[in-house]
Amino acid sequence: MVRKTRLWLPNHFYHIVSRGNRKDLLFKDPQDYRTFLYILQQVYETHSFELSAYCLMNNHFHLQLRSKEHPISKIMSLVNKRYATYFNARYELTGHVFEKRYFDEPLNSSANMLEVSRYIHLNPVKANLVLRAEDYPWSSYRLYFSRNSKMKSYMNLSPLVEGYPGTFKKKRKSYCEFVNAKRTEVFGKIQL
Repeated sequence: MVRKTRLWLPNHFYHIVSRGNRKDLLFKDPQDYRTFLYILQQVYETHSFELSAYCLMNNHFHLQLRSKEHPISKIMSLVNKRYATYFNARYELTGHVFEKRYFDEPLNSSANMLEVSRYIHLNPVKANLVLRAEDYPWSSYRLYFSRNSKMKSYMNLSPLVEGYPGTFKKKRKSYCEFVNAKRTEVFGKIQL
């Protein structure tokens, strides 16, 4: 059966999700998370792209990604193949690492981008891994929350904060307030 060609709109952000096969773990320890981020950097160096948000959960990951020059399908093929090769070699496994082809959805408005990024950044909170999104080490949320976080060259915070007024610091703070407002809404009056 021939796979349907993926639609690629240059200069559009996409919400991308990829899961472990049978919902198995993709990341078993910090080395796996670091290796995945290293692979993103390697792919970026040959197939440039921007991430405005990401979150690596233990059995899946979310990316909010845009590429002006290269089809998303090519970028994701490189990322997932390289990670699968690493994972199978490290754990002495064979076969599929990922459940199926990655999910992607074009984000057609600034409001949609903000909502999806909030969903991505609150994923570890919703999964009860941390109480606050800024405490999760494998997410881009820390880059918005703290200016002391080291930013990878593929990260671009501007698309998510450019609609807020003020200095870049104030824009980041406003974005964090936007994310945390949903946390309060989702978890009610519980003080986290």
